[in-house]
Amino acid sequence: MTPPPPPGGRSRGGDDHLEDVLRRTRRRRDRKRGKGKRLGKIFLAVTVVMVLALVASGVGAVARFRSSCDLKDLKAVQIGANSFVFAANGSLLGSIPAERNRTPIALWRVSPWMRQATVAIEDHRFYEHGGVDYEGIARAAWKDLRAGHVVQGGSTITQQLVRNLYISKERTLKRKLKEACLAIRLSRARSKDWILAQYMNQVYFGNHAYGIEAASQTYFSKHARDLTLVQAALLAGLPQAPSVYDPLHRPSAAIVRRDAVLRAMRDQGKISEARYEYAVAQRNLRLKPGRLYTRIREPYFFSYVRDQLIAEYGSSTVRSGGLRVYTTINPRLQVAAHRAIAETLYERDDPAAAVVSINPANGAIRAMTAVTPGRTGNQFNLVAQARRQPGSTFKTFVLAAAIEEGMNPSSTYYTSAPFHYQPDPYTEAWDVTTYGGDYSGSISVASATLASDNTVYAQLTLDVGPDKVAAMAHKLGVQSALDEVPAMGLGADAISPLEEASAYATLAAGGVYSKPMAIRKVVLANGKEDTDAGWGQPARKRVISDGVAYEVTRILEQNVLGGTGVGAYFGRPAAGKTGTTDNHADAWFSGYVPQLETTVWVGYPQGEIPMENVHGISVAGGTYPATIWKLFMESAMEGTPELTWLTPRDPVEWRPFTQGQYASSFVDPSPSSGYTPVTPTTTTTTTTRTTPAPPPPPPPVRTIAPPPPPPPVEPPPPVEPPPPVEPPPPPVP
Repeated sequence: MTPPPPPGGRSRGGDDHLEDVLRRTRRRRDRKRGKGKRLGKIFLAVTVVMVLALVASGVGAVARFRSSCDLKDLKAVQIGANSFVFAANGSLLGSIPAERNRTPIALWRVSPWMRQATVAIEDHRFYEHGGVDYEGIARAAWKDLRAGHVVQGGSTITQQLVRNLYISKERTLKRKLKEACLAIRLSRARSKDWILAQYMNQVYFGNHAYGIEAASQTYFSKHARDLTLVQAALLAGLPQAPSVYDPLHRPSAAIVRRDAVLRAMRDQGKISEARYEYAVAQRNLRLKPGRLYTRIREPYFFSYVRDQLIAEYGSSTVRSGGLRVYTTINPRLQVAAHRAIAETLYERDDPAAAVVSINPANGAIRAMTAVTPGRTGNQFNLVAQARRQPGSTFKTFVLAAAIEEGMNPSSTYYTSAPFHYQPDPYTEAWDVTTYGGDYSGSISVASATLASDNTVYAQLTLDVGPDKVAAMAHKLGVQSALDEVPAMGLGADAISPLEEASAYATLAAGGVYSKPMAIRKVVLANGKEDTDAGWGQPARKRVISDGVAYEVTRILEQNVLGGTGVGAYFGRPAAGKTGTTDNHADAWFSGYVPQLETTVWVGYPQGEIPMENVHGISVAGGTYPATIWKLFMESAMEGTPELTWLTPRDPVEWRPFTQGQYASSFVDPSPSSGYTPVTPTTTTTTTTRTTPAPPPPPPPVRTIAPPPPPPPVEPPPPVEPPPPVEPPPPPVP
């Protein structure tokens, strides 16, 4: 029996419990003090660095800086000061309007939910600080320091407004200090409601909507004063990254961002827990896209240029800065691309088609268009934004990677047969067949390319290594992340038509990559050309040898003459590759002549819908995409000289492809092993598809077995003298 505690005292167990509580309390207090000290040190360090940077430049510089921090430096955005975009020949492509897609409204005409949501997610201490939130800067710095990268910004709504009004391209500490100084002065000169109203009337919400009234009309076909809590939370989350959280094209990402805004409102006491739970439970965005701002008829290239301008100058300057933008687009080629699509796919229920064409010598985009039959005003750029599986056009990157390893495509053989791959019993089997269900038995890689044989390229991808295939695709110009799996060699990864066109243009340029270029020059509102942004300066880099590019091109040229790409032949040397996904949801043709590369994609924009009965046929790369490519190139190359491929300065040295597990022959390492040209006797039309001659009966299923030992390697031929030095690439058109 436990004795009772002494009068006025506690039991020993009670004392222990109390001491534990006190120890935990002291630890929590110490942790808070430690965190506060660390935050203080971070903020102090930031302040010291900023002050020292000014002091180091001298007292005079400090005085000049203070005198330059004047609200007169803020240039109010004038509605109607449009920016104009011109084609390569100086003709007007269109204007970026400032009035039709932006309707300034008073703050009282904005839903209270919208005001609260904006402050909650952008600057929750907006009504407390004086323009610069020192606590927010310290908190952001601490979170960034703990994460090892930027996870939270410290800019206030006032600072963001200053940044939009202050037209400058400086990226310096001086600008950040000036921004903070102007924000403080603006906060003293204007009311909080005035600042919030100005901010909400100018911020970009995506899909051509500037300002909250435009955003409300664009996404919900209603006035900003009528926005509900859920709608307001969705819109408030967009300015951070309008394209990433685009509700029209990325609803899942938009919902995640909306819920983050709702959590911030709940945590700050702006909504109750019950209202928060009700709001986040609504998973249907219930969008009702309006037509008030989508009546702006912009070509796809136009929107691509606008996005690049916004990335450089900011939305306010682009929208109202009076820029004159001169681009690389060729209006004649733009018309030719549109006509080629319209003449091939003309029914209202036909799939869409996109065309992009690039000058291999400098990366200049010469044509970029898309047509969706039965629909107009579509703002989603199918060329630059859409990412779809490229099918067999990706085999070109496998071929390039193999040739770079020294594989001779004419003398390296594989077995064309149904291919079964299962490295272990715990991995799902991968069974590969050909597009038409026909097989050729033992076949060279060159011939398998002309037949677009999936089973051979599945084995070749495994022999080369998916990592090397991905590296080759990225070197040539593909920017999207790629899954390094065996199926990637058959086009399992999604990329955009612009990326594929850029990669094929690298091959056309003999292995020199050029960053896609859309803008030649920009003239600012003061009449001076902006020479600091690098507009019109080609960004070129050799990524593979001209010998590798030449060997790939020779095979792709044969593909147009006598392979799956015969429907693209238009009477002059051209190289290209077809691509079709398994379910006929995407069909491609990518090809080039020495002066121009063009990629064509055909499919339904709203999803991967099989195209198995379009004008009575199943759509494959050799049908409508090849036809569109042919029609476009016939017009585009009219009146231009017929050029051939330059002899490489650095020819490939063939080596036994000994790392291959599936290759069955390694003979004739001579670099002179060529191909027999095949004169095409048939071409595809809009309703027919030409296929190679029927192959022999299919052999048995290919099994995984070690290849036979290679025969003795023949000695290489004598080294030929190098060819004359090729001239430098032509200037930007």
